[in-house]
Amino acid sequence: MLFYIFIFIGLMLVVAYLSSPKFKGKLGEFAVTAQAKKYLGEAYILLNDCTLSDGQNGTTQIDHILLSPYGIFVIETKNYQGWIFGGERQKNWTQKIYKKSFKFQNPLHQNYKHTKVLESVLEDVLGPQYLHSLIVFTPQSTFKTAMPANVVQGRAWIEYVKQFQEEVIPAIKLKRIQYRIEKEIMEKGWKTNRLHVESLKQKRIEPD
Repeated sequence: MLFYIFIFIGLMLVVAYLSSPKFKGKLGEFAVTAQAKKYLGEAYILLNDCTLSDGQNGTTQIDHILLSPYGIFVIETKNYQGWIFGGERQKNWTQKIYKKSFKFQNPLHQNYKHTKVLESVLEDVLGPQYLHSLIVFTPQSTFKTAMPANVVQGRAWIEYVKQFQEEVIPAIKLKRIQYRIEKEIMEKGWKTNRLHVESLKQKRIEPD
């Protein structure tokens, strides 16, 4: 009997994790990673789940940093369902599923902070004009308000990236940029995740 109780508890924990925002977020990130491998060539280098110091005794967590000769793309993924309402300058956006509404941080503002941290890391290597913020929602959501060009759904982010065709970063410099970023990325693991969560709590903001 005790064995079946443990099995039941284990299954409940698995179900809870699979329905958690963290797991859903990871699914969105996995989709971007898979699409990058399939649709982008060798000129593009994708760095995933990058936690960096924000220079203010805190951290910031960037879902993806896409390096290319055409610029550096800072990508924030959102695995949301339902209708999405939001404006470029609004502090919070709204997710509506049936009759329920949920507020979440404007991802453009969220990714602006990510981009500024990366800009600081690369300040003596690359100008800020070559850093591009990009928000990627999964196809399960529907935009109900007009969105800026850098807020897209599903695989449309590939087309957005490919619009940048002018080579502005030489290959040698791109390698230097990759090395610089990888040097600053904190080691992946529960300690880094815990540190990042504590940083968010101190700032009283929602997870990246």
